[in-house]
Amino acid sequence: MKDGRVARDGLVLLGCGKMGSAMLEGWLAKGLPASSVWVVDPKPSDWLQSTGVNLNATLPAAPAVVLVAVKPQMMADALPTLQAMGNGETLFVSVAAGTTIGYFENVLGGDTPIVRAMPNTPAAISKGITAIVGNAKAGSRSLDEAETLLSAVGDVVRLSEEAQIDAVTGVSGSGPAYVFHMIECMAAAGVAQGLPEELAMQLAKATVAGAGALAMQAEEDPAQLRVNVTSPNGTTQAALEVLMDETEGFLPLLKRAVAAAADRSRELANG
Repeated sequence: MKDGRVARDGLVLLGCGKMGSAMLEGWLAKGLPASSVWVVDPKPSDWLQSTGVNLNATLPAAPAVVLVAVKPQMMADALPTLQAMGNGETLFVSVAAGTTIGYFENVLGGDTPIVRAMPNTPAAISKGITAIVGNAKAGSRSLDEAETLLSAVGDVVRLSEEAQIDAVTGVSGSGPAYVFHMIECMAAAGVAQGLPEELAMQLAKATVAGAGALAMQAEEDPAQLRVNVTSPNGTTQAALEVLMDETEGFLPLLKRAVAAAADRSRELANG
């Protein structure tokens, strides 16, 4: 990232909250010069002010990339200020939930290269996963640029169509909250079986983190890993008979949860 179009022509980061800060930290760590970055944020953190980036300064006329990381409700005020950069070479990458590519095209112009991205909160520790999809104008070069930028905070996958963003939102976008709640529930269940709260929480956190790391590193798929730890008529099988119940188990519950998140994502996109 030290060389190339972004370092030469500049990158504008619109909004620098938790997600924007995580990405900026990743870019700077990978060698993007602070002098090549312009950040627009009304309430800059002490950390942001210490980075040496161009902060709330006059923006370059045609930066390589504008990364939009403002909250969706702030979009209507923020985006029109960048209208002059539309219909040109500047690539717009959005990590704003519920804001469609069509919305950007309406504000910036239909010839603007636009990539829509759905990251998740583990990006804050560079363990995120982000799904991206571009408009017709974006092309492979723009998708490559977006992937390079977003890979600073974790893995990147490409979607074949924008409609898949809603399902991604339901699985990985909102998914960390499901896992956090599972940790809460495991700990509470441990307390119900007689463990002290602090110990139950320590066990639950470490178990979920360890199982996740194992699932990422193991050659077997999660279904096989589950089989591997399930002895016939043992304790794990007793628990799984509850969790894998066809009507009240994990699968029907999570299908409903992911569908609810995806439906809400569609509602937000449709205003």
